[in-house]
Amino acid sequence: MLSNYLIGLREGLEASLVVGILIAYLVRTGNREKVRLVWIGVGLAVALSLAFGAALTFGSAAMSFQAQEAFGGVLSIVAVGFVTWMVFWMKSAARGLKGELHGQLDKALAAGGFALAVVAFVAVVREGLETALFLWAAVKATGQNGIPLTGALLGLATAVVLGWLIYRGALRLNLATFFKWTGAALIVVAAGVLAYGVHDLQEAGLLPGLNTLAWDVSAQIPASSWYGSILKGTVNFSPKTTWLEAVVWLSYLVPVMYLYLRPARSTAVRPTPVPAARV
Repeated sequence: MLSNYLIGLREGLEASLVVGILIAYLVRTGNREKVRLVWIGVGLAVALSLAFGAALTFGSAAMSFQAQEAFGGVLSIVAVGFVTWMVFWMKSAARGLKGELHGQLDKALAAGGFALAVVAFVAVVREGLETALFLWAAVKATGQNGIPLTGALLGLATAVVLGWLIYRGALRLNLATFFKWTGAALIVVAAGVLAYGVHDLQEAGLLPGLNTLAWDVSAQIPASSWYGSILKGTVNFSPKTTWLEAVVWLSYLVPVMYLYLRPARSTAVRPTPVPAARV
């Protein structure tokens, strides 16, 4: 539940900030009557994201067991790729996001009302589709339904409230710090989803080593226990883990976390020393 709450909170806050920036700019530039076009674009983006999540859920249910495992494994890996790209993109683009959106809005205002709805739709649908895909993969990895979805909905609700408070000026949140550490937590979650995706592909017979276990601590950490459920729901820990899962988990987590947390290199150019004048 915690990991899904985090996914909903982070992705929802990104979308809320985008919508808030778009609306604030329209109001400030005297285009308040066009705000409804932004909401039309947002509504279409939410509808498409929900339809995408439903298609993943019901489409996979009609498959055979082997096809389900193969489908789930491939989409889990795709979801990890998307969320990894997202956290790195947000790290590098967050500071310039406001100016970029303002530039897109200026072009949309010049093009007409329909373009405004398109800008809002494109800005929000990316977050929505990523959220639907990653939540679907995370829910499948935990083997639960109601609790992870409840966590995601609570995260989205929290994000909407935070976004509204930020828009109204009632809350000042250090967004750089927030996105940095939630991004780091999502990398840990993504590592677990990636390992489970590999396990799915092993179940489908597409990858070897299903019965070659790196550890089996199911006696010490039963999957049905409360602490086993917590570990499964937060970091997708499996009491029975194959060597391939363990290697993939470690091979993803260590380098990605290092690249994400390392300080950005300074691009400042040192001044060239001026030679002293001869006397």
